[in-house]
Amino acid sequence: MLKFIQIVSILIGLSFVTLMVAFIITLSGGLHLIYLVFTIPVCLFVWIVCSMFKWTNTKKRRGLLFGVMGIALLIAAIKPIQHYYKMSIPTVDAEIDVTVYQPFVPGNKVVKNKASLQLTESLPRLDGATAMYPLYAAFVEATYPKGEYPPYNSRVQVSRTPEAYQNLIAGDVDLIFAAAPSTSQEWQAEKEGLTFDMTPIGREAFVFFVHRKNNIDNLTLEQVKKIYAGEITNWREVGGEDEAIRAFQRPADSGSQTTLEKLMGNTPIMEAPTEDVATGMGGIIREVSQYRNYKNALGFTFRYYSTEMAGNKKIKLLSIDGVAPTKENIQNGTYPLVSEFYAITAGTENQNVQKLIDWILSEEGQAIVEKVGYVPVENH
Repeated sequence: MLKFIQIVSILIGLSFVTLMVAFIITLSGGLHLIYLVFTIPVCLFVWIVCSMFKWTNTKKRRGLLFGVMGIALLIAAIKPIQHYYKMSIPTVDAEIDVTVYQPFVPGNKVVKNKASLQLTESLPRLDGATAMYPLYAAFVEATYPKGEYPPYNSRVQVSRTPEAYQNLIAGDVDLIFAAAPSTSQEWQAEKEGLTFDMTPIGREAFVFFVHRKNNIDNLTLEQVKKIYAGEITNWREVGGEDEAIRAFQRPADSGSQTTLEKLMGNTPIMEAPTEDVATGMGGIIREVSQYRNYKNALGFTFRYYSTEMAGNKKIKLLSIDGVAPTKENIQNGTYPLVSEFYAITAGTENQNVQKLIDWILSEEGQAIVEKVGYVPVENH
């Protein structure tokens, strides 16, 4: 009877501790550890019970028990090992430290240029995509009064493309810098009685990239479309190794995903690879998988972001139809995937907004576009 009470007490204690640890791990996003968290106390409980009944007195029995527990722990460790291997593979769309482009901060990376336009009051509230921030930060240093403009809480902030459009529609900002809106974003604006006024201020290459050890250097536009339609699924089909193509996508309404959708036209895009992501309250949501530089991966983004901001040396940009995505080929029109990017408003009443846009289109503004690393609307 005493042993039974002891076993129940141990079971209750281990169960309480295990559930608490599992709850904490789930909240912190460590779902890959959950099987291990439950397997360890089960093994411990079995060992304690076997010891209490003297079942482990012989070497053979101890060896058998250790073997069974070892196999159980090894199986439970498979998911954590897979997770940590995956996390060790570098990403391309890694978080960029945008603070290095904050205007008027000593030693920042902002391009310096003088401007004839000097705004002193009613400063336009700006927002935009991460890849655009180095550009409009340079506009701000040239035309705004010197001051503090932190990137996440000021008149000059930076967001991802979807959030920038949301802020513009909500009237929280006057002007954003981004790629063209998605159909969903246009519909959201129309629902609020707004229309996007889009001014092209520069051009940029939409690029596809692979691991630098992939022997593919070029894809045709038709091959790209067939890959993202799910018709071409193996690198062998386009002259590469016999490996399945892991074609990543971006979240809906992001600038690059919208560009892919427009590139595909009426051709349906295959379902994006997804992964389970733990939320702050311990729930699970499914999100588009973040690009990881597997040797069979294919991803897409914009040239400036990949080469100048992320600067990942383990990828290579592919030529499309035999033309490399260089600045020269963007300028001369030979690279086939060139997108304009825009200064976008939606009914702002701030009169300085149009002054700023007009200046951006001037020779001074376009010189900054080129100096930052983008291609101007017009060559100067």
